[in-house]
Amino acid sequence: MSPPFHRREFLQKGTQAVLVGSAAVASVAPASARGSEQAAAAGTDYYSRLGVIPFINAAGTYTILSASTMPDEVQAAVALAARQPVHLNELLEASGEYLAKRLRCEAALVTAGAAAALTLGTAACITVGNKPAGVSIPTEMNGLKNEVIVQKAHRYEYDHALRNCGIRFVEVETLQDYDRAFTERTVLAHFFNAAEGGQVSREDWVRVAHQHGVPCFNDAAADVPPVSNLWNYTTMGFDLVTFSGGKGLRGPQCTGLLLGRKDLIDAARLNNSPNSNTVGRGMKVAKEEIVGLVAAVDWFLAQDQAALEAEYRGRAERIAASLRGIPAVQTAIFVPPVANRVPHLLITYDPLRIKLTGQEVMEKMRQGRPRIELNPATGGGPASAGLPGGANTIVVGVWMMKPGEDAVVAQRLLQVLQEGLQA
Repeated sequence: MSPPFHRREFLQKGTQAVLVGSAAVASVAPASARGSEQAAAAGTDYYSRLGVIPFINAAGTYTILSASTMPDEVQAAVALAARQPVHLNELLEASGEYLAKRLRCEAALVTAGAAAALTLGTAACITVGNKPAGVSIPTEMNGLKNEVIVQKAHRYEYDHALRNCGIRFVEVETLQDYDRAFTERTVLAHFFNAAEGGQVSREDWVRVAHQHGVPCFNDAAADVPPVSNLWNYTTMGFDLVTFSGGKGLRGPQCTGLLLGRKDLIDAARLNNSPNSNTVGRGMKVAKEEIVGLVAAVDWFLAQDQAALEAEYRGRAERIAASLRGIPAVQTAIFVPPVANRVPHLLITYDPLRIKLTGQEVMEKMRQGRPRIELNPATGGGPASAGLPGGANTIVVGVWMMKPGEDAVVAQRLLQVLQEGLQA
C-alpha cells in the first residue's frame, strides 16, 4: 500500500511535491506507458486541425483573447500534475495554506477565475452572516442579510457575479451616504479597485465597514503588477480580495485567487465545488489548474519586476521608433494607474492625413498573417480601466508578446499606416 499524501510536505515544498511525485511515477512506469507519454508530449496542433488561427497578442490579458500565456515552468507543473490523481479537497486546502503564507494573508482559495471568487466571497459573507445559509442561496433569501453596499461609480459589468448569490445592491456616493447605508440586512461592502470614479477611498471604505461589523471585499482582478498589491489590500484591512490567476500572474486562465479572513475563506470553500448543492458547484477548478496557479505565484514572486517593466518599455520604444518617419503620427508610452499597470504604446495620428479609423487599423492587423490583435481601446473601443482611446488612437499592449514579436508588430503597423497615408 502506497503512503498517503501528506499536506505538510506540500506546504514545505510547494509545487515541487507534486512535480517530484509525478516524475517518480514516470520513472517507474512501464516502457510502453513512458513511450505513450513521450508521444503525447509532442502534441497535435489542434488549433490547426480545428481551423482556429492563433495571433500575436498586442492587446493584453483580456479574457476573450485567452488572457495570458503560461511560462514554461508553469506549463511543466500543469503537465506533471495531470499525470496522477489527488484528493481535490486536500489539494485545495494545502494550496490555500501555501499561498496564504506566500501572500501574507490569513487564508487563500484557488477559484475558477476572479469572477468565481466574487461569487464565492459573496456567498461566504452571506453564510457567515446568516448561519447556516448555503443551500438557500440565491433564491430563498427572505429574512436573510443580503444587502451589499457599493459606490454608484463602482457598479460594473461584473455585478452579476455578486447577484448570483441573491443579493441586493445599495448604492452610495458620499462618505456620509455610506455610513448611513448600513442596516441589519447589510452583509457586505463591495469595492472595485480599478474604478475611475467614486468619492470614498479604500481606507475609508474599510474603516466604516469595520465600524459597523461588516466585511469588505476588494475586486482587484487585473491589478498586478505591482507584486506588492498581492498583500497591500489585505494588509490595508480588506476582509476579502480577489485577483485573476490568468492575467498578470501568468497562471491558467480559468483560475483566480480569493484571499482574506480565514473564517470567510472557509465559508467560501463550503459554497464551492466539489461540494454539491452549492452556488459554486459549477465553478470547478481542476487539479492541474490549482497546481498551475501555485506554480504561477511562485514564478511571479521570483521575477525581477523592474527588469520586466524595462523589457516592456523597450518593446514599446522599438515599435514607436519604427513609426517616426510617418507624417502626422505621434507616439507616447502610457502606464495605467491601477489595472494592467504596465507600459502600453499609444499611437495617435491626424485622420486628415491617414485616412483610416482606429477600428479599421485593428481589422487590418487582424486580417493579416501572422494575425495580430491590438488592444481593444484602439479606435475608442471599451477596454480596461484607465486606458485612453479615441477614433484616431491605436493602443498596443506589449507585455504578452513573445520575444521578437514587437518587430513583427512594428513592421505591420508601419505598412498599414503608410497604406492609409497613400489612400
